[in-house]
Amino acid sequence: MQDDAKAAAAPLVVGIGGTIGGVSSTERALRIALSEAAAQGFRTQMFGGADMARLPLYDPRATSRTPEERAFVDAVRQASAVIISSPGYHGSISGVVKNALDLLEETARDPRPYLADMPVGLIATAYGWQATGSTIAALRSIVHALRGWPTPFAAAINTQVTRFDDEGGASDPAVVEQLRLIGRQVARFAPLSGGAA
Repeated sequence: MQDDAKAAAAPLVVGIGGTIGGVSSTERALRIALSEAAAQGFRTQMFGGADMARLPLYDPRATSRTPEERAFVDAVRQASAVIISSPGYHGSISGVVKNALDLLEETARDPRPYLADMPVGLIATAYGWQATGSTIAALRSIVHALRGWPTPFAAAINTQVTRFDDEGGASDPAVVEQLRLIGRQVARFAPLSGGAA
């Protein structure tokens, strides 16, 4: 019983990322980073492609929110850190990831708005190198606009050369270690955020 209570009290890392239409490389990469945060003693909650597909297009004038929208915003409100993983679509982040991040406008009047003072790990996957760099740059810009702290290391993964498997691994051990580093960095910096734990 004490172990259950201790686990429930552990700080939370929320993962956001994936694509619509099945489990993607982007989502598999995110799972590796989250598993490392869990190994560091954090609770984790993931919003993958299927979860984000259930979020309606963000309407700032809507007078009510769906249960899925509320669950997403509430999870981020409780988080001490976030990891965002996006595919590179035409040189930037995907629409479903951007839509989820737009929904954080719901926190604008919170004591801790948006991603304020939280460490945010970043992952970009693309079929080629060019889009990985521009996608990481776009993610960094968005996180800064949301008042978060991008971690020093971000993973840019070329899925032409790296393949993920269903067992939580990848064809390149260096990529797995990069993703684990993101999990360790958000875990290391989360206590500095003074966020909800």
